[in-house]
Amino acid sequence: MNKPLALVTGSAHRLGKAFALTLAHMGYDLLLQYHSAEEQAQKTKIELESLGVKVHLVKADLTDPDQIQKLFSELDFILHPSSFILKLLVNSAAIMPVGNPRELELKDWDSALDLNLRAPFLLAQQAAKRMTAGGLIVNITDVGAQKAWSRYPSYSVSKAGLESLTKLLARALAPSIRVNAIAPGLVLPSDVVTKDQWNKLIEKLPLKRAATLDEITYTLQFLIHNEYITGQTIVVDGGYSLL
Repeated sequence: MNKPLALVTGSAHRLGKAFALTLAHMGYDLLLQYHSAEEQAQKTKIELESLGVKVHLVKADLTDPDQIQKLFSELDFILHPSSFILKLLVNSAAIMPVGNPRELELKDWDSALDLNLRAPFLLAQQAAKRMTAGGLIVNITDVGAQKAWSRYPSYSVSKAGLESLTKLLARALAPSIRVNAIAPGLVLPSDVVTKDQWNKLIEKLPLKRAATLDEITYTLQFLIHNEYITGQTIVVDGGYSLL
């Protein structure tokens, strides 16, 4: 019997790691992509293997199309001699450059669009070729996709584009492959906001708290189990989108 294999990008830490842990508990073996967080990726691998699943690590810069191709060459090597079958791709890797539209440098615009939007497209394109028995692609967007976040223009635009791409791919890859997105709100503080700024954002939320990791990963489980959903973005934001 073929064992389901999931490819998770940006999986060394934060949300990517949480998704990987959830999938391990669900019985998926894992191919984990990371870029620079090698020490964290190795620790994540050990933690996941303690749950009894097989874990493969691949270092790749997803802003480089050649390295995406190399990632899938390594995936083919894993798939070919084994009983694995690629069933799931979670596009979690992202960056969030800071800078208003008057000041944002071209390199910060390009890096966000290359990683947050182009890479998920190229990854989906390659994954679809290998999901020969059908599968699911889940893009991790952001509630900011529907907001005019002037401090993060390249990030907001890339995530809005990713939601549009989700619909496009869902239609193009149906019926054998479903494509959906999860749009979290405030979950984990990032380096681009201070503790005070974070607390002020939390206080504005209708639910007055950040999401737990479980509340985000439950959404991934829901999308895996409900096979009649495609082309949708599930917003998990504590009411942030109401503001």
